[in-house]
Amino acid sequence: MGENAGADQVKENLLQLKCHFTWTLLFEDIDIPDLEMRISEEVEFLDIMSTVGMHNLLAYVRHLKGQHEGALQSLREAEALARREQLGRRSVVTWGNCAWVHYHMGSLAEAQSYLDKVENTCKEFASPFRYRMECAEMHCEEGWALLKCGGRNYRRAMACFAKALEAEPENPEYNTGYAVAAYRQDCDDNNISLEPLRKAVMLNPADPYIKVYLALKLQDTGDTDEAERHIKEALSSTSCQTYVFRYAAKYYRRKGCIDKALQLLHKALQTSPESGYLHYQIGLCYRQQMIQLKTSRNRQTRRPGSIKELAQRAICEFQKRVKLRPTFEMAYVCMAEAQAEIYHYEEAEANFQIALNMKNLSGHIEQDIHFRYGRYQQFHQKSEENAITHYLKGLKIEEKSYAWRKLLNALEKVAERRIQENVRPVESTSLLGLVHKLKGNMPEALLYYEKALRLTGEMNPEF
Repeated sequence: MGENAGADQVKENLLQLKCHFTWTLLFEDIDIPDLEMRISEEVEFLDIMSTVGMHNLLAYVRHLKGQHEGALQSLREAEALARREQLGRRSVVTWGNCAWVHYHMGSLAEAQSYLDKVENTCKEFASPFRYRMECAEMHCEEGWALLKCGGRNYRRAMACFAKALEAEPENPEYNTGYAVAAYRQDCDDNNISLEPLRKAVMLNPADPYIKVYLALKLQDTGDTDEAERHIKEALSSTSCQTYVFRYAAKYYRRKGCIDKALQLLHKALQTSPESGYLHYQIGLCYRQQMIQLKTSRNRQTRRPGSIKELAQRAICEFQKRVKLRPTFEMAYVCMAEAQAEIYHYEEAEANFQIALNMKNLSGHIEQDIHFRYGRYQQFHQKSEENAITHYLKGLKIEEKSYAWRKLLNALEKVAERRIQENVRPVESTSLLGLVHKLKGNMPEALLYYEKALRLTGEMNPEF
């Protein structure tokens, strides 16, 4: 009875800690192998940042896998680094994680000893709480953990770094974290990350990791000269080369320099052969080459065998990506599109359905999936009805993103063509009314709705 009472008290104290066990990190269990590999890569290759936080996160992931000895080994490495780097308050996170792991192993005395370390540090820094501190360092640690665990955590990560910046607005690490979190949420052209990225680069002039993010954002905004300068500076650095190569490759792929992108990706692959990100980017390069071949005016370069070969290469890379991270929705979509190009419609449909049925997606991602599945229905399956259904489903998601605008344009084009060919004129005219309503052109919308009513009357005189 006394032992149970002791366990209950330890558990109550543990729940007051601020650490990976209490931050509610959101990710799918099936993504754990990919997450573990990505954390290990960051520890090994992201050499301009403290890796204490990544050792802590690695320990938490190993705990989730039931590898408690492995978790303790990661925490011992985190403790040693924290002592060497004199991180002070940040050690509280590591000790909190140690306490939790020992508790799960049934070692209540060890768990309590780490709780005592946390308590003593909280007293030393005059925290009003017994087992936690509310300070910039803690917000930063939580921010990095959230950021590493995927898209469902990005908004909270950004809020954590914002809290840290309230205390230290010019801190280089906090600005980097905030800028990366903003970039990850920066869909299409809303540009919330541009100024934070500029400031982070200014405060971290020797950091090539943040420079490639800024270059990608500048590419989005059309500032190509400045983007090119940052990419070249990042590539000239010997730090973080694996990370620089992967993001620089994305820059060159979007620029249309596919050979350069592939060269950089294969360099990065030499040190990270199991990187799902790299396989996905290589797949995108092959898919882009396939599209270039398909649309080429030079008939000699449009050999069907070449298109098929590139499509199969792309599919192979996307398959590697989903094997490593089964919940990455866009890999299924891209794979489906490549399969459709070589008439593997059954496989394409299956992959589209996996993406369409995924839960907890961002609005703009869900819209993009409906847009791309709608195009597949319209151009590969020759079903405008199904295409319209998915364009409308995407438009019902209330997020005014670039994907939303693509859906609107696609719906407008199909409705106009159907009116010209007199296909379901009432429905098609009503759809154009909806398009103008969503664009904010209410007078135009009313004209189309009134025209649809007149057509209904002509077709049904008793109406």
